Amino acid sequence: MPESVEAVEMQAALLRLRRTSGLPVAFGGLLSDTRHARIAEVNGARTGALRGLLISSGSGLGGKSMALSRPCAVTDYRISRHISHEYDAAVAAEGLRSVVAVPVVVRRKVRGVLYGALREPLALGDRTFDAAVAAARDVEQALAVRDEVRQLLAGSRPEPDAGGGVATGAWEDVREAHRELRALMPKVLDPALRDELLAVCGRLASATGTREPRAREVRLAPREVDVLACVASGATNAVAAERLGLRPETVKGYLRSAMRRLGAHTRLEAVVAARRAGLLP
Repeated sequence: MPESVEAVEMQAALLRLRRTSGLPVAFGGLLSDTRHARIAEVNGARTGALRGLLISSGSGLGGKSMALSRPCAVTDYRISRHISHEYDAAVAAEGLRSVVAVPVVVRRKVRGVLYGALREPLALGDRTFDAAVAAARDVEQALAVRDEVRQLLAGSRPEPDAGGGVATGAWEDVREAHRELRALMPKVLDPALRDELLAVCGRLASATGTREPRAREVRLAPREVDVLACVASGATNAVAAERLGLRPETVKGYLRSAMRRLGAHTRLEAVVAARRAGLLP
């Protein structure tokens, strides 16, 4: 069975955490329900003691981090009086002493927890905390993008009007969903998910059925389509740049290039030509 996008992102975050912090062990997992996270990914471990642990909110170091929704750390796990000790056997089997735990929080909701650990009882410095927080932020961003993609995909099918066609307002929703999906594309690291998004964008772009039978084939770069999708929604170059994470000058360059390929002289002509060519909904 192929690994989930979440598992891939968690593995990448744990690897980055070890590389940037120097910690020999990193592990973590996402919530399986509202109060429990299962440790599914482990990097640098010598045993299998940590894998599969079900961490309850409020229990142990990770559970405390989840409950408080903030990073927590101990210098020596086995003797710390600031945490409960339900997971001592697994921690001792792996030989962990100094541990930091950081919650994964998306839109104020805890979605998981990441750990980094040493096998010596040493105080963890700011560099280690910063690396652990940065790793958690990577997972948070991936989850936020995934959530938004799922939400957009769920609402991207237009409802038919009374005559069997699609209402104008529904097409505006389709166009907005297309623009938002295009804007999300550069943030998606997983190739399979990116291909899925491109396929959905293609279906949305051709959904109106307005492509002219004899329209010449036009190929635009992905970023040129992204910029046109923003322009079609009425965005200025500055607004498009903010949405796409580009500089206004870069947006202007993509727009000029797209206009040239489409044989258009104005922004509006470019949008119309792109729709006729089936590049925009």
